[in-house]
Amino acid sequence: MLDVWPWDGDLNEVRAALSRGRILAIPTESSYGLAVDPRSIAGVEAIYRLKERERGKPLPVVVASLEQAIDLGLEPNEAIRFAEAHWPAPLTVVAPLRAGVSLPAAAGGDTLAVRVPDDDRLRALLQALGHPLTATSANRSGEPPACDLADLEPILDATGALVIGGGRTPGGLASTVVSWTSAGLRVLRRGRFEF
Repeated sequence: MLDVWPWDGDLNEVRAALSRGRILAIPTESSYGLAVDPRSIAGVEAIYRLKERERGKPLPVVVASLEQAIDLGLEPNEAIRFAEAHWPAPLTVVAPLRAGVSLPAAAGGDTLAVRVPDDDRLRALLQALGHPLTATSANRSGEPPACDLADLEPILDATGALVIGGGRTPGGLASTVVSWTSAGLRVLRRGRFEF
């Protein structure tokens, strides 16, 4: 049976889970995401193992604010300035990391996919924790994303993961993903956000 943390629960339980390397399942705008501290080598590795995901593929991150993204090491660019005008929203931006920043969630790369989620409770949790979380879909690679506890159980039951909220997510399209090139804004994945 999955361990569920209610939104009004003791935040120390979430902090303790993260510090012990447990994975969180967080509700996003569409489905549940797998969350660890993006700075944690052990946490990021646990997600790769669970998802059976290719190691060189970065993990997207959700932040409470642009300030939190910059604190993590993001270098604001044109795509970030575009997104900031629309956030919070299901709009993910691939942006550069500052020179010299090495982040496990970036999988050795020099960019990071980041968004301010359109969910008040999730943003409040990120603010209270004081750091971002990864938010890759809660499923094994190639399988459909999980939208409720019944979907999460076969994936997470043996992992000791902590489910945040425990309700059903809306399902449907994932976030829209964009980046900035010399030619301007480039849409990498069409999704929930329309512009």
